Amino acid sequence: MRIKLLQIGTSAILASVVVTSGVGTLFSCQLSASAKNTKESENFLVSKKTEGKELNIILANNSEEQNRIRLYEKASPAVVAIALGTQGHGSGFIVSPDGLILTNAHVVQDGPKTVAVVLADGRQVLADVLGFASGGLDLAALKIRNQKNLPFLRLASPGSARVGQSVYAIGTPLSLELQNTLTYGIISRIDTKSGLIQHDAAVNPGNSGGPLLNSNGQVIGVNSAIFTGNEIKRFIGISLAIPTNIVQPFLIAVERGNAEVATQRQKPSNIQETNLPLNAQVLQAALKKGDRTLPNNSYFHIYAFEGKAGQQVTIEMDSKQIDSHLYLLLPAKETLVGENDDISPKDFNARLTVTLPENGIYYLLANTFEGGESGSYRLRAMISQK
Repeated sequence: MRIKLLQIGTSAILASVVVTSGVGTLFSCQLSASAKNTKESENFLVSKKTEGKELNIILANNSEEQNRIRLYEKASPAVVAIALGTQGHGSGFIVSPDGLILTNAHVVQDGPKTVAVVLADGRQVLADVLGFASGGLDLAALKIRNQKNLPFLRLASPGSARVGQSVYAIGTPLSLELQNTLTYGIISRIDTKSGLIQHDAAVNPGNSGGPLLNSNGQVIGVNSAIFTGNEIKRFIGISLAIPTNIVQPFLIAVERGNAEVATQRQKPSNIQETNLPLNAQVLQAALKKGDRTLPNNSYFHIYAFEGKAGQQVTIEMDSKQIDSHLYLLLPAKETLVGENDDISPKDFNARLTVTLPENGIYYLLANTFEGGESGSYRLRAMISQK
């Protein structure tokens, strides 16, 4: 078996995931429901001595179903998707009304300092990466900008998890189109050495950082990894979550601004300002060895800005040392909005003019066209007149 971290990584600029197994699953459920109805019809004909017992069973099942519905309606508004453009996405959850988010460190450790967060209602907001847990613990904290009165989740009492307890996972598996998916199961085991919670609620890549909840909608863990089969990378019923007795000290340290919380898990590869102003301000930077790379080994920097539907934005990147290249992404939709390599056959600088398709957070990749190219560049962006 292998342990697989749950964040999705992409090997190209964008990778879309089309889930085709849902039709077969739905068909199987329909057959099961039909068989169940037939069985219940048969049971209706048994003697009156067993009618009361059968009725109690049916009512109990309905009660469990209603509890799942109530739990989802209560908890899901506080669960978010963290869109990272070229690096896929992960999950997270809000723990304070002003927008403090918990997630896994491996979701955001290689990304920009400012990330796009998709709220449960579809809104896209910017969040800053505050820091990471010390000692290699797979936890990170983000803070949404300029928000208040957001829905949030409370942590369950440390040590309250029990083997056999019902648990519920909410997150964004596989694709951002599957945001806020609910699954449920039981706690199968609690590791006595690490404290990790083992459970069988179905989670997949993309669920990283999402909450594991008890029946009261309280967080008992942060989903972090799954075991997969050796031959086929598939969910086999063993998921791992970091428990609240480990999560809580990190959360307290973040809220107090504790110096032990690392501001970066590793040395940032892009030390330039990640915000991209749309007022024609010129930003200067250099692409060099040690920066992040695309699959063709070309270096890139990431810049973020908040755009509005219908705005026409012009972005220019020029350099005397590298062949400039621009990509504009809408990470919450896993969409490439536009790209440009050369202004003309005689001008190798890049200029991109795009009418933004919707309100949201956009990522700009400032890139070298050829792998291994390094050098300085100038970048500016402005809202242009139509």
